[in-house]
Amino acid sequence: MTSLLDRFLVYVKIDTKADAHSDEYPSTRKQLTLCRLLKEECEAVGLSDVHMNEYGIVTGTIPATPGCTAPAIAFFAHVDTSPEFTGENVQPQVRTNYDGKDVVLKEGRILKVADFPELADKQGETIITTDGTTLLGGDDKSGIAIIMTAAAKLINSQEFPHGPVKVCFTCDEEIGHGTDHIDLDTLDCICGYTLDGDGAGKIDTETFSADMAVVRVSGINIHPSIGKGKMVNAIRYLSEFIGQLPMGTDAPEVTTDRQGFMHPYEISGTVAQASVEIILRDFETKQLKKYANQLQKIAKGLIEKEPRLQIEIDIIEQYRNMREGLKKEPRALEKAVAATEAAGLKPVLSIIRGGTDGSVLTEKGLPTPNLSSGQHNPHSPLEWASLEEMEQAVEVVLQLAKRWGEETA
Repeated sequence: MTSLLDRFLVYVKIDTKADAHSDEYPSTRKQLTLCRLLKEECEAVGLSDVHMNEYGIVTGTIPATPGCTAPAIAFFAHVDTSPEFTGENVQPQVRTNYDGKDVVLKEGRILKVADFPELADKQGETIITTDGTTLLGGDDKSGIAIIMTAAAKLINSQEFPHGPVKVCFTCDEEIGHGTDHIDLDTLDCICGYTLDGDGAGKIDTETFSADMAVVRVSGINIHPSIGKGKMVNAIRYLSEFIGQLPMGTDAPEVTTDRQGFMHPYEISGTVAQASVEIILRDFETKQLKKYANQLQKIAKGLIEKEPRLQIEIDIIEQYRNMREGLKKEPRALEKAVAATEAAGLKPVLSIIRGGTDGSVLTEKGLPTPNLSSGQHNPHSPLEWASLEEMEQAVEVVLQLAKRWGEETA
């Protein structure tokens, strides 16, 4: 593989869907197929210290140019795709000289310019879509392709001095475990950058803070023929619990910008026991506590109504807003802005209504803003990617290496 597009098409055809209910790491063994390929590719490109640990995390180093004493930086992308839609048998559709019109896909799905106006700006360019039956996997295989392409260019060029540039490919980012098995001491970098953002030219300086609420409702099951006065249907009470969540506010369907939400996204159950997983999101961490208290208040009201009912709520911390952690190394953002400008783009400092590996890495002490990678409509069969935006992201990575190369460790 030599071209950015070649790499991307190979990566997206490998099914790497994560599984939030798995007890293994990575959560699906099929992620290791791509991990092994990336290890081999890093070696073939000429990176040093290439390693894949027992958890599938792949790392490698582009050595510093001779005489350069700049500090090391790292670039991160994740191999897994969202568990929210299938990633099996991906058939990417490469549309060169895109005509700027609606794209008709399989199963009646249509990528409409009216719904996604950024498509209109891509007329005459190359976009890659799904066939409508799967995810594409641009989240985050576009990031992987960008990093590998930039790594090959840095290895084969002495155009400018740069310090050590590390690459790191993680697993299970989509289910909140992308950084669980990264050794930051061994990585030994001054800062990092995730290539996991949409569009081009964006530099994400804030992410949501995130918790997961698991609500378990226990009832009493008995044959329905003799259920009067005896049955306590967990499904009905869980439905009532969910029905008391706000829909006009604090829901992803009606919020934007800095507004947070409570989002029930997976439900299962029987008469005896039913459960729902609810993701809690806000840019202010203190709001997550308010959301948790609101869930407890709903549970208390239902138990008062039916004392035989049992409701347990577990709150699981996931990640935190990277805003404060980025202040530890302000050059991380300064150089991202300069590199984006040098790549011919207008830098946009933005917030992301979600999280990245960079959220957790920053919290752990490695300032790691998120950069655009040409992906669009993640977690959807209407997902697409822009080849030109991915090429621009490669140039941003190269310019970052150049600008950090002007520093001394």
